[in-house]
Amino acid sequence: MRLDDLLLQNQLLTDEQLTEARHAALATGRLDHAVVELGYVSEGDVLKLLGDSMGMDVVSVQEAEVRDDVLKLIPPKVVFRQQVFPLERQNGSLKVAINNPFDLATLDEIADQTGLHVEPVLAPRAEIAAAIKNHFGVGGETVGALAAEARPLEETLTTLDADELAEEASVIKLVNEILHEAIEQRASDVHIEPIERGLRIRYRIDGLLQVQALPPEIHRFSAAIVSRLKIMAKLNIAEKRLPQDGRIQLRIRGREVDLRVSIIPMTFGEGIVLRILDKGRMKYDLRGIGMMEDHYDLWRKLILLPHGILLVTGPTGSGKSTTLYCALQEIAHDDVKIITVEDPVEYQFDRIQQIQVHTKIGLTFAAGLRSILRHDPDVVLIGEIRDIETAEIAVQASLTGHLVFSTLHTNDAASAFTRLTDMGVEPFLVASTVEAVMAQRLVRNICPNCKGKHLMPLADLPSDYPDRSKEMVEIYKGSGCRNCNHTGYRGRQGIFELLPVSDEVRYMITDRKPSTIIKKQALEEGLVTLRTDAWRKLRSGTTSLEEVLRVTKSDMGVRSLIEHKIDPATTALADTDL
Repeated sequence: MRLDDLLLQNQLLTDEQLTEARHAALATGRLDHAVVELGYVSEGDVLKLLGDSMGMDVVSVQEAEVRDDVLKLIPPKVVFRQQVFPLERQNGSLKVAINNPFDLATLDEIADQTGLHVEPVLAPRAEIAAAIKNHFGVGGETVGALAAEARPLEETLTTLDADELAEEASVIKLVNEILHEAIEQRASDVHIEPIERGLRIRYRIDGLLQVQALPPEIHRFSAAIVSRLKIMAKLNIAEKRLPQDGRIQLRIRGREVDLRVSIIPMTFGEGIVLRILDKGRMKYDLRGIGMMEDHYDLWRKLILLPHGILLVTGPTGSGKSTTLYCALQEIAHDDVKIITVEDPVEYQFDRIQQIQVHTKIGLTFAAGLRSILRHDPDVVLIGEIRDIETAEIAVQASLTGHLVFSTLHTNDAASAFTRLTDMGVEPFLVASTVEAVMAQRLVRNICPNCKGKHLMPLADLPSDYPDRSKEMVEIYKGSGCRNCNHTGYRGRQGIFELLPVSDEVRYMITDRKPSTIIKKQALEEGLVTLRTDAWRKLRSGTTSLEEVLRVTKSDMGVRSLIEHKIDPATTALADTDL
């Protein structure tokens, strides 16, 4: 029986839906794909229907453990081209996972090449594609074709060969596959690292690096891959001794994607890191980045101030720029002039004037800031306060009626004041201009598809867990699924420590009090620390205990000072111990 008849007979589609699905299927020739993509029927239901009618089992290949000798039975070009995956060989029979039960020609081709009886089983498309990538590696088909065309394995490619090969269509396709795969997996960075015997590629996904499976032959073409990326970034392909920086612009599925390229010579070759800036996926919304209502309300009031300095602190990759962009988008109106000085300009906005720092020609943060103050801005964003010169100009901009946003690298909010005074800014100027400091980090979100509730004894939780009224505590975890690449996490959110500068804190800054005393005072005034905000995210079920412990550390040191009324200035407790 035909698939459309089966769908109607089993009341999975109406006549109108079938008509629309047939029209959608004209592009691909696959009615089963069309009904799934239109959302009328799940892929699992379609596969079960086909399996029952054709006498095929439906299997999952997510956790398939396949022996190497079985993987080698089918040529990679057939695996990639036809999207089939060998599972098991038994007594002259080869079990093969397929998604298209009507493709009898491929089954016959496999039988002819292997000399085995082919037993087809049905599996979801995404699972087959993931299994192929995990076992054959990213770009496996392209690498196989390159290996077949290239010189014998024992001969090493020379630099000239690699540069010439970088212009070949197969190498271009291979590099594009590596980049596309990273973007599809939502990676923020791609690390292409030379090792003693070849190449390693890692994607940073949701803040953590994940090693990617690669076909073994790819190591022969590592120099060609590097040369191709240099060509795309308009860098000098002959320069292999000095670091180089560049930029690649791509358009993928209608989205603009920028790649920041950094190349550094390493022991075994040139290492490359690509920072992926996917404009199409960015949404600049303060609530969307994880701010809880109390933080949002206070930050919203602060960013509407007429003048002053607002600082966002945290390590590299903690989301500081995104938070500042969200703030600017909240206040960007036709009656507000906003100018930024950034290094680099990561994302462009229509209502914001942005300046790219060029240190080599003298356009530093300080030089750019001096110039833009003559352009009559209302709001100024400085990408980072790195030195005394930039800090002093930011202070002067604030004193002359501008609202200044910037970032610092400190571990918590209270440390920002001592950082500025250590740079050389006078404490009374810091106290009179800085209105608030917000420290932040990023924690991974539990995958909503595989999220589950678990009970944990209170005794197994850290001693600073806030709610100690119950012996068993409900926490959430992700068990791992296809949606999250079996990590249990998908996406990230911010945790925040927002410290508004009260009159008491201003006196402490002027008196050069250490950050421990300032933090103690802020806690007494109701400061929600990074750790406390992380606990709130845990209790709301959006992140896990492992993430809280990975990203934050306990505040018990400072809190114990408050409870025992101890003056930190008289103790040996250092800022770094908190």
